[in-house]
Amino acid sequence: MTGIQIVAEQGAWRGGFEERLLAAYREAGCSEPLALALRERAVTGIDGWTLATDGTGWIAVEAAEDNGVVTGRIHDLTVPGGRAWAERWCAEQGARSVRVRLTGGAGAQPGTGAFADYPVRGQNRMRAVAERPVLPPGLTVRRLREEEYADWLAREEASYIADIVRAGALTPQQARQKSDRDFAEQLPQGYRTPGHAFYAMETGGVVIGTGWVNHGYLPGVTFGFSLEVHEEHRGRGHGRAAMAVGEWATRQGGDEALMFNVFGGNEVAMGLYDSTGFAVLDEFRSIDL
Repeated sequence: MTGIQIVAEQGAWRGGFEERLLAAYREAGCSEPLALALRERAVTGIDGWTLATDGTGWIAVEAAEDNGVVTGRIHDLTVPGGRAWAERWCAEQGARSVRVRLTGGAGAQPGTGAFADYPVRGQNRMRAVAERPVLPPGLTVRRLREEEYADWLAREEASYIADIVRAGALTPQQARQKSDRDFAEQLPQGYRTPGHAFYAMETGGVVIGTGWVNHGYLPGVTFGFSLEVHEEHRGRGHGRAAMAVGEWATRQGGDEALMFNVFGGNEVAMGLYDSTGFAVLDEFRSIDL
C-alpha cells in the first residue's frame, strides 16, 4: 500500500479515538464513571504509540517487549486495507506476533472486519448483577479458610497456565512465567491481600468449586478472577451456580457489576456467558507474523 505516512502530532486523531472508545463502552452498558475508567486503561502509553495516516483514516501501532518477545499491537485502524501496512511496520520493529484489542467486542470498532482471521485469545465481559442475588437451592458458600489457601493457589495457577496455553497466546514456559508474575502482582499479601475475597462452594458438605473476586476493581465493579467448578463436578449445571455465586459476592462487596476474563478456545464458557447476558467489553485477538 502506498500513501501512508507516519505523523508526529496526535491531536487531529486522539480526540476522536478516545470518544469512540467511550461510545463503545457506553454501548456495552457501562456507567459513565466506569466507561471513563476503562478508556483510561485502554489508552495507557498512548503517547508512545506510532501514528500514521493516508489522509482518509488512521493507523495507531506499537511494538514492545512482552514475555521476553517483541510483540506488535494495532491500537486503531480506520484506513481501508491498512492492516498490511500495520503488520509490516510491526515486523520491521522485530515483532513476531501482532495483537489487537477490539473495544466493545467484535463489530463495535472500525476495522473489526479486518481482523476476522485473527484467533480470539480472550475477552473481558461484564453485566450488572441482580439487586438481591439468590443462590441455587442446595448450594452453600463460605469463605475459604486460610489453611486451604496453599492448595487453592496451586490449583488456580495450574488452571491459569492451561487456559493461556489453550488460547494459543503463549508457550507453556512463557505461560508459567506470566502466571508467576500475575499472581505475585494481584496477591502481594496472599490470602490477606486487601480487597480480595476467596470462597468455597459446597453441596452436601462437599466442596465442588471455589471463587476469587476483587471488590472495587473499577468504579462499582467486582472483578471475578476465578469462579471455578472442580473438574469432577462439571457437567451437572454447576456452571450457572458459580455465576450466581459471583453475583452474590459482588453485592457482598458493595459493587453493582461483575466483570471477568475468559480465554479464547473456551467455547463452553463463552456460550454460558452469552446465555447469561454478560456483554463483551473488550476482545483480544492476535496472529503470528
